[in-house]
Amino acid sequence: MVNKINIEGIELYAYHGCLDEEGKIGGNYIVDVYMEVNFLNAALKDDLNLTIDYCNIYEISKKQMAIRSKLIEDVCLRIYNEIKDTFPSLNNLHVKVTKLLPPMNGNVKNVSVEIKT
Repeated sequence: MVNKINIEGIELYAYHGCLDEEGKIGGNYIVDVYMEVNFLNAALKDDLNLTIDYCNIYEISKKQMAIRSKLIEDVCLRIYNEIKDTFPSLNNLHVKVTKLLPPMNGNVKNVSVEIKT
């Protein structure tokens, strides 16, 4: 049996980017986290302490997004590493960071990076 917890659409405002103006103006981002973890015992006992609390994932994402980076690749890796370190029981982890309306020489809706195990 495979157990998955998906947290999609964590909307955050942050100041990432290579341009100086991105550090001043900021922009909108979305973080998605997909986890495989055995939560069968938690489900059988109806006990939050036996699974991953969604609020913890949100707080890790929020904390790491608050640290300015030039690259969203760096932010994604920090989120990934902190979740992995905090929850060693994870079988697989997939983190996606999306930057909405990036400043480019063209009409681009978003760019994203992903890290998976």
